Amino acid sequence: MKMSKNKLGWPMLKHIGLSLCLLFTVATAQAQVAIESVTGTLQGGSEVVRIDLSEALKAEPAGFSIQSPARIALDFPDVVSAMGRSNIEVNQGNLKSVSVVQAGNRTRVVLNLKQSTAYKTQIQGKSILVMLESVTGAAPASAVQVFAPPQSRDTLPLRDLDFRRGDAASGRVIVSLPNNQVGVDIRQQGKTLVVEFMKTTLPEGLRRRLDVADFGTPVKTVSTFQVGDRVRMVIEPQGDWIHSAYQSDEQFVVEIKPIKVDADKLTQGVGYNGQKLSLNFQSIEIRSLLQVIADFTNFNVITSDSVVGTVTLRLQDVPWDQALDIIMQSKGLGMRKTGNVLWIAPKDEINAKEKLDLESAAALQGLEPVRTQSFQMNYTKATEVAVQLTSSSTGAATGNARLLSPRGSVIAEARTNQLFVTDIPSKLEQVQQLIAKLDIPARQVLIEARIVEASDTFGKSLGVKLGGSDLRAQQGGDGGYSLGNGNRIAFGSSYSNAVASSGAGGTVDLTSNFVNLPAIGQNGYTPATFALSIFSSAANRFLNLELSALEADGKGKVVSSPRVVTADQIKALIEQGTELPYQIASSSGATAIAFRKANLKLEVTPQITPEGNIILALDVNKDTVGQSTAAGFAINTKHIQTQVLVENGGTVVIGGIFEMTETNSETKVPLLGDLPGVGNLFKSRSKVSNKTEMLVFITPKVVADKAAQ
Repeated sequence: MKMSKNKLGWPMLKHIGLSLCLLFTVATAQAQVAIESVTGTLQGGSEVVRIDLSEALKAEPAGFSIQSPARIALDFPDVVSAMGRSNIEVNQGNLKSVSVVQAGNRTRVVLNLKQSTAYKTQIQGKSILVMLESVTGAAPASAVQVFAPPQSRDTLPLRDLDFRRGDAASGRVIVSLPNNQVGVDIRQQGKTLVVEFMKTTLPEGLRRRLDVADFGTPVKTVSTFQVGDRVRMVIEPQGDWIHSAYQSDEQFVVEIKPIKVDADKLTQGVGYNGQKLSLNFQSIEIRSLLQVIADFTNFNVITSDSVVGTVTLRLQDVPWDQALDIIMQSKGLGMRKTGNVLWIAPKDEINAKEKLDLESAAALQGLEPVRTQSFQMNYTKATEVAVQLTSSSTGAATGNARLLSPRGSVIAEARTNQLFVTDIPSKLEQVQQLIAKLDIPARQVLIEARIVEASDTFGKSLGVKLGGSDLRAQQGGDGGYSLGNGNRIAFGSSYSNAVASSGAGGTVDLTSNFVNLPAIGQNGYTPATFALSIFSSAANRFLNLELSALEADGKGKVVSSPRVVTADQIKALIEQGTELPYQIASSSGATAIAFRKANLKLEVTPQITPEGNIILALDVNKDTVGQSTAAGFAINTKHIQTQVLVENGGTVVIGGIFEMTETNSETKVPLLGDLPGVGNLFKSRSKVSNKTEMLVFITPKVVADKAAQ
């Protein structure tokens, strides 16, 4: 039995031993390829890194480079490290040190550079030569960057300082310089931005601290003060932000833009912002390429088992997040980011998993226990908030709520102004966040209106009265003047006063004026008069001449200034005036008394914009009592209705009514009034020029919140 066992077992043992020997030989041959030394030398002004191996390689190693920090990485598959140490200090030229790291059957050689540069690799026998391109003209890292060097010898004051809100919620600090030769130094110091203006002074009116948090920009405060022979400005932003500065002639602008943090992006900011690298691979496996990118980033990459295939890639100085995006697009892959962990898988697999997660979350909501939580409203009515919580997309209050889950409900208690919400905990948290934004005190606005009515009146009038008296008829003589044949003539204002008489005892009464064109009164005043009488020596004949003239010039101004305070987007009304009664006929035929207002009224609805300006919807009435008519008093109305945008504390003229009346009149006796010189005794002249104007000035001011201060 032993003999048969030996005969049968020896050939098999011999075969097994031969196989083990061959495997040991192959493994030994593979393990003998090792990196023995790494040295850096200068050859003809160029830097060369020499990597000596135990055996020659058939192909150049694949590698990539990054810019910050400046590194070049070379991967040697199936190569081990026989150096005994992982770090080699060189400090020669652009090369600081070399790191040799072995992971499994792969060894990576990393060249740590002072500045990023291009490289080339070459096989020379059993060595790999890495030739670095020279770097010239680079500024040292410690160089101080000054925005603008000073060119002025004189110390001049700054002219103005202003803050404005720019596009995309950016904050712009605008400084008016005395000239375009002022030196400016800008630097980031901790969480603040410091700007210094060399050889300048700060006027007393500009030495202040601006609180600009209400503008909705990253900037909270801007403080400006004098430090020696320069003005220092400290800008304090909040959150994530970037800044830029530019100067145009005598205006210097610092703009601070917010950075919106996107949890799904690999790097924050606009576009791709990762460290730049260069990749050159021929038919490399996708999984290995993803591992290369993960090695020099702060992310852990989890690759799905369904990610397979190879790719040929050549990239030069490309941000690593863009390189990863290119790789995933070329293979139809998707990515999901959780903290610093990246999960990479085919898009269909990611979509299917997300759909399954959403369905599971929806199913859990139906099983999750509900609870009731009360919310105290301080500034908002509980009934209004309840409608918003339970209103669907169509606006009707239904169980299919817009914010609450299908199982959620809300009760508004008007007496205590409380809300009682019943729902799952996750929805209650959303309700609490919504109430925190809605239940805030409304900002108030003071609106002051000045309604100015100015009048300028001028009037001039000139007139004459001409008459005569003949007392001879009353004294027993013949009145009038003889025309012959016993006919006589007398002058008077009517026919009865000009009766021709003959013979003794005839009487003629000429006591009235035969020209009566006096001046017209102006502004309620009677004209001034000047009288002249011509009579005979017997005092029985008179000629009367009376001149009247008036010139009136008047100026007046009526100012009405209604003021009203109201909350943001709440209509306010203030009015003052008189109600005038008038009679109206009722349906039964009897008369009744109704009233019509003649008021000064201001109706306004303000809206505060995010920039701090104010939009005003205005309705202004200025009514006065007019002339009396048979049906009652007339109403003189001035009405303006408009919508304007005004800056906080600014004044705008929203309307004006200008009216001018000019009248020239002349009254005269025909023919006699046209005589040169003497014709002025037979005419009357008047001239009237009236001007009236109404202007409306509006000044809105946001009432400061004392609690916030």
